[in-house]
Amino acid sequence: MLDQVRERVHEQAALRREVEGSTAEQLRLGEEMLQPNEFAYFAYGSNMSEPRLAQRVNPFRRIAIGYLDGYRLTFDKVSVDGSGKCDCEHTGAAGHRVWGVVFAMDVGKQAALDKAEGVGSGYDRHKIELPADIGVITAVTYFATRKKPGLSPYRWYKDHVLFGARAAQLPPEYIAAIEAIASMEDQKPGRADEQLAVYKNVLL
Repeated sequence: MLDQVRERVHEQAALRREVEGSTAEQLRLGEEMLQPNEFAYFAYGSNMSEPRLAQRVNPFRRIAIGYLDGYRLTFDKVSVDGSGKCDCEHTGAAGHRVWGVVFAMDVGKQAALDKAEGVGSGYDRHKIELPADIGVITAVTYFATRKKPGLSPYRWYKDHVLFGARAAQLPPEYIAAIEAIASMEDQKPGRADEQLAVYKNVLL
Protein backbone atom coordinates (compact mmCIF):
# COMPACT_ATOMS: atom_id res chain seq x y z
CA MET A 1 0.00 0.00 0.00
CA LEU A 2 2.82 2.40 0.93
CA ASP A 3 4.55 1.68 -2.38
CA GLN A 4 1.33 2.57 -4.24
CA VAL A 5 1.06 5.87 -2.36
CA ARG A 6 4.69 6.72 -3.14
CA GLU A 7 4.14 5.86 -6.78
CA ARG A 8 1.13 8.17 -7.04
CA VAL A 9 3.12 10.98 -5.36
CA HIS A 10 5.86 10.54 -7.98
CA GLU A 11 3.22 10.53 -10.72
CA GLN A 12 1.70 13.79 -9.57
CA ALA A 13 5.13 15.40 -9.17
CA ALA A 14 5.96 14.47 -12.75
CA LEU A 15 2.67 15.90 -13.94
CA ARG A 16 3.28 19.15 -12.07
CA ARG A 17 6.67 19.49 -13.73
CA GLU A 18 5.01 19.02 -17.12
CA VAL A 19 2.34 21.59 -16.36
CA GLU A 20 4.82 24.14 -14.98
CA GLY A 21 6.24 24.44 -18.47
CA SER A 22 2.84 25.53 -19.81
CA THR A 23 1.66 29.09 -19.99
CA ALA A 24 -1.48 30.44 -18.32
CA GLU A 25 -2.92 30.89 -21.79
CA GLN A 26 -2.47 27.17 -22.55
CA LEU A 27 -4.18 26.25 -19.31
CA ARG A 28 -7.08 28.60 -20.06
CA LEU A 29 -7.51 27.26 -23.58
CA GLY A 30 -7.64 23.69 -22.32
CA GLU A 31 -10.28 24.41 -19.69
CA GLU A 32 -12.40 26.51 -22.05
CA MET A 33 -13.16 23.44 -24.14
CA LEU A 34 -15.41 22.16 -21.34
CA GLN A 35 -18.92 23.33 -20.57
CA PRO A 36 -19.77 24.03 -16.89
CA ASN A 37 -21.61 20.70 -16.63
CA GLU A 38 -18.84 18.62 -18.23
CA PHE A 39 -15.70 16.77 -17.19
CA ALA A 40 -12.79 15.57 -19.32
CA TYR A 41 -11.94 11.90 -19.72
CA PHE A 42 -8.57 10.67 -21.01
CA ALA A 43 -8.99 7.35 -22.83
CA TYR A 44 -5.86 5.44 -23.83
CA GLY A 45 -7.15 1.91 -24.47
CA SER A 46 -10.19 0.46 -26.20
CA ASN A 47 -12.34 3.46 -25.25
CA MET A 48 -10.35 5.60 -27.68
CA SER A 49 -12.66 3.97 -30.22
CA GLU A 50 -15.73 6.17 -30.45
CA PRO A 51 -18.05 3.38 -31.71
CA ARG A 52 -17.04 1.25 -28.71
CA LEU A 53 -17.32 4.11 -26.23
CA ALA A 54 -20.74 5.07 -27.59
CA GLN A 55 -21.95 1.57 -26.79
CA ARG A 56 -20.92 2.02 -23.16
CA VAL A 57 -21.37 5.72 -22.31
CA ASN A 58 -23.14 8.31 -24.42
CA PRO A 59 -23.17 11.16 -25.36
CA PHE A 60 -19.65 12.53 -25.43
CA ARG A 61 -17.50 14.92 -27.46
CA ARG A 62 -13.92 14.38 -28.59
CA ILE A 63 -12.08 17.57 -27.70
CA ALA A 64 -8.37 16.80 -27.85
CA ILE A 65 -5.47 14.43 -28.28
CA GLY A 66 -3.16 14.24 -25.27
CA TYR A 67 -0.37 12.25 -23.69
CA LEU A 68 1.30 11.31 -20.42
CA ASP A 69 5.08 11.20 -20.26
CA GLY A 70 6.81 8.71 -17.98
CA TYR A 71 4.15 6.09 -18.69
CA ARG A 72 3.92 3.17 -21.09
CA LEU A 73 1.00 1.33 -22.63
CA THR A 74 0.76 -2.28 -21.47
CA PHE A 75 -1.79 -5.05 -22.03
CA ASP A 76 -1.38 -6.76 -18.65
CA LYS A 77 -4.51 -5.78 -16.77
CA VAL A 78 -6.19 -9.01 -15.65
CA SER A 79 -9.61 -9.40 -17.29
CA VAL A 80 -12.44 -11.67 -16.23
CA ASP A 81 -12.32 -13.25 -19.70
CA GLY A 82 -8.72 -14.40 -19.16
CA SER A 83 -7.10 -11.94 -21.55
CA GLY A 84 -5.04 -8.80 -21.02
CA LYS A 85 -6.53 -5.32 -21.20
CA CYS A 86 -4.78 -1.94 -21.39
CA ASP A 87 -3.05 -0.11 -18.59
CA CYS A 88 -1.25 3.22 -18.53
CA GLU A 89 1.68 2.06 -16.43
CA HIS A 90 3.88 4.55 -14.61
CA THR A 91 7.59 4.04 -15.25
CA GLY A 92 9.08 7.49 -14.80
CA ALA A 93 11.38 6.69 -17.71
CA ALA A 94 12.38 9.29 -20.26
CA GLY A 95 11.04 8.37 -23.66
CA HIS A 96 8.00 6.54 -22.35
CA ARG A 97 4.78 8.20 -23.46
CA VAL A 98 1.15 7.09 -23.58
CA TRP A 99 -1.04 8.84 -26.12
CA GLY A 100 -4.81 9.00 -25.92
CA VAL A 101 -8.01 10.81 -26.70
CA VAL A 102 -9.69 13.37 -24.44
CA PHE A 103 -13.48 13.31 -24.40
CA ALA A 104 -15.90 15.74 -22.76
CA MET A 105 -18.84 14.16 -20.93
CA ASP A 106 -21.73 15.39 -18.82
CA VAL A 107 -21.00 15.08 -15.10
CA GLY A 108 -24.08 12.89 -14.80
CA LYS A 109 -22.27 10.22 -16.83
CA GLN A 110 -19.42 9.78 -14.34
CA ALA A 111 -21.05 6.78 -12.62
CA ALA A 112 -21.74 5.08 -15.95
CA LEU A 113 -18.14 5.63 -17.03
CA ASP A 114 -16.86 4.23 -13.72
CA LYS A 115 -18.97 1.12 -14.25
CA ALA A 116 -17.80 0.70 -17.85
CA GLU A 117 -14.18 1.06 -16.75
CA GLY A 118 -14.56 -1.44 -13.92
CA VAL A 119 -13.84 0.79 -10.93
CA GLY A 120 -13.33 -1.40 -7.89
CA SER A 121 -12.82 -4.53 -9.96
CA GLY A 122 -9.61 -3.93 -11.84
CA TYR A 123 -9.27 -0.18 -12.34
CA ASP A 124 -9.23 2.91 -10.12
CA ARG A 125 -10.18 6.42 -11.24
CA HIS A 126 -7.58 9.19 -10.91
CA LYS A 127 -7.51 12.88 -11.71
CA ILE A 128 -4.58 13.94 -13.89
CA GLU A 129 -3.27 16.96 -15.75
CA LEU A 130 -1.96 16.30 -19.22
CA PRO A 131 -0.60 18.26 -22.17
CA ALA A 132 -2.92 18.20 -25.16
CA ASP A 133 -3.16 19.78 -28.58
CA ILE A 134 -5.48 22.47 -27.17
CA GLY A 135 -3.53 23.26 -24.01
CA VAL A 136 -3.22 21.56 -20.62
CA ILE A 137 -6.32 19.69 -19.47
CA THR A 138 -7.42 18.38 -16.09
CA ALA A 139 -9.07 15.04 -16.74
CA VAL A 140 -9.99 11.72 -15.17
CA THR A 141 -8.45 8.46 -16.32
CA TYR A 142 -8.24 4.92 -15.03
CA PHE A 143 -5.18 2.93 -13.92
CA ALA A 144 -5.18 -0.84 -13.52
CA THR A 145 -5.05 -2.33 -10.04
CA ARG A 146 -4.90 -6.02 -11.04
CA LYS A 147 -2.00 -6.80 -13.36
CA LYS A 148 -0.20 -9.93 -14.50
CA PRO A 149 2.90 -9.73 -16.70
CA GLY A 150 2.78 -11.86 -19.81
CA LEU A 151 -0.91 -11.55 -20.61
CA SER A 152 -2.00 -11.07 -24.21
CA PRO A 153 -5.08 -9.24 -25.47
CA TYR A 154 -7.73 -10.81 -27.65
CA ARG A 155 -7.44 -9.75 -31.25
CA TRP A 156 -10.84 -8.02 -31.16
CA TYR A 157 -9.73 -5.95 -28.16
CA LYS A 158 -6.55 -4.86 -29.90
CA ASP A 159 -8.70 -3.95 -32.92
CA HIS A 160 -10.70 -1.59 -30.69
CA VAL A 161 -7.49 0.09 -29.51
CA LEU A 162 -6.11 0.36 -33.03
CA PHE A 163 -9.33 1.76 -34.45
CA GLY A 164 -9.31 4.53 -31.85
CA ALA A 165 -5.62 5.30 -32.33
CA ARG A 166 -5.96 5.48 -36.12
CA ALA A 167 -9.15 7.55 -36.04
CA ALA A 168 -7.47 10.03 -33.70
CA GLN A 169 -4.40 10.10 -35.97
CA LEU A 170 -1.98 9.36 -33.16
CA PRO A 171 1.70 9.32 -34.14
CA PRO A 172 2.47 6.60 -36.73
CA GLU A 173 5.26 5.11 -34.62
CA TYR A 174 2.89 4.81 -31.66
CA ILE A 175 0.28 3.02 -33.78
CA ALA A 176 3.00 0.73 -35.15
CA ALA A 177 4.00 -0.21 -31.60
CA ILE A 178 0.40 -1.22 -30.83
CA GLU A 179 0.22 -3.20 -34.07
CA ALA A 180 3.32 -5.12 -32.97
CA ILE A 181 1.68 -6.32 -29.73
CA ALA A 182 1.03 -10.06 -29.86
CA SER A 183 -2.67 -10.94 -29.59
CA MET A 184 -4.68 -14.15 -29.49
CA GLU A 185 -7.97 -15.36 -30.90
CA ASP A 186 -10.95 -15.44 -28.58
CA GLN A 187 -12.12 -19.03 -28.28
CA LYS A 188 -15.59 -18.15 -27.02
CA PRO A 189 -17.96 -18.61 -29.99
CA GLY A 190 -19.45 -15.39 -31.29
CA ARG A 191 -17.80 -12.99 -28.84
CA ALA A 192 -15.39 -11.48 -31.36
CA ASP A 193 -18.20 -10.91 -33.87
CA GLU A 194 -20.34 -9.36 -31.14
CA GLN A 195 -17.55 -7.02 -30.07
CA LEU A 196 -16.72 -5.91 -33.60
CA ALA A 197 -20.36 -5.45 -34.64
CA VAL A 198 -20.03 -1.77 -33.68
CA TYR A 199 -17.97 -1.36 -36.86
CA LYS A 200 -20.47 -2.98 -39.22
CA ASN A 201 -20.67 0.24 -41.24
CA VAL A 202 -17.02 1.18 -40.73
CA LEU A 203 -13.92 -0.23 -42.42
CA LEU A 204 -11.46 -1.46 -39.77
